[in-house]
Amino acid sequence: MTNTVLSPPPAPVEPRHRWLPFGDRSRSSRLRKVLAWLAGLVLVLVVLELLGVDVLGWFSDLWDALSAIGFGYLVAGWTLQSLKTGLTAFAWYSILRVAFPAGRVAFLQILAAYAAGVALNGFLPANLGTVVTLLMYVAIIPGANLPGVLGGMVVHKIFFSFAGAFVYVYLIVSASGSLDIDLPDLGGHPVLLLGALAGAALLLVILGRTFWRKLRGLWAEAVQGGAILAQPREYALKVALPSFGAWLAKLGVIAVFLAGYGITVTFHTVMSVVGSGSIANVVSVTPGGVGVNQAADVAALSGVTDTATATAYSIGQQLAITAWNVAFALVLVVWAFGWTGGKLLVEQSYADAKVKVEEQKVRRAETKATKRAR
Repeated sequence: MTNTVLSPPPAPVEPRHRWLPFGDRSRSSRLRKVLAWLAGLVLVLVVLELLGVDVLGWFSDLWDALSAIGFGYLVAGWTLQSLKTGLTAFAWYSILRVAFPAGRVAFLQILAAYAAGVALNGFLPANLGTVVTLLMYVAIIPGANLPGVLGGMVVHKIFFSFAGAFVYVYLIVSASGSLDIDLPDLGGHPVLLLGALAGAALLLVILGRTFWRKLRGLWAEAVQGGAILAQPREYALKVALPSFGAWLAKLGVIAVFLAGYGITVTFHTVMSVVGSGSIANVVSVTPGGVGVNQAADVAALSGVTDTATATAYSIGQQLAITAWNVAFALVLVVWAFGWTGGKLLVEQSYADAKVKVEEQKVRRAETKATKRAR
């Protein structure tokens, strides 16, 4: 009997897409595909221009914004923005890791999903990018569900709610003239004085009861995805502390770009921009808050610089940070999920996000119709 040596079976060839350069062993083929993609991209830009989309104008504005300040300011701003994104994502990672311990949450994937949402918020209205991020979390974490992730979001917002309240209180207290109102002399009118004090006390009681009901509601929502709240030390070190660092990085981004455009940087100036941005973010319905952010920043900086400089700062910072967010997210998504997997994940999450938003609109309309019928 002849001993035959069986050759090992050939290694399975990893499937690849014909039109993508990734995984192609031929250097010349990869080069041709890259050139073809670049040519296709140019063709898409030309078609968009013909359809009336001012793509070249956007790139021109971006170049003007980037060249208006020194490169060092851009590097500092982008570094702080990356730090902000990373710290915020780490807080999310800590929350989800405890909420779904069997899911084996990976930080890189959480970071990529969060960065993708931040980038999309630069183009989509009504913070739709945030919804995309939440749905990506549900998709990438085994055993995760949307109610649990929403509960985690409530926990994630606790620190930022206090930070936002601090900004508003500071601006109200420090507003010019807010504490210099000429009050009537009530010394000779004890009844009026007692009435004013009683009214103020009643107002405080009403506000306290209102906020307490909201706080109880937030706590009920946070229980499902907020398991980390049962571990105060873990929450303080791995959620609150990174969130505080992310908030400081956000202030740093604003300060860097203010300095880059020659605007005096003070604590009050930075707080004014933060407060105006928060309000603009709530009322904005335009993609990326374009226009609304500029109007809010001009109003916030009216006492320290002229309208033209404030507008240039606002547009420059938004364009520079948006461009960086897109590039940063693209690298992370490809790194974490691969080119094809990341593309499909973001596209599917975006489609699901639009469906969720439409469902919420329908529910609100039905609720209003029911109330009117009563």
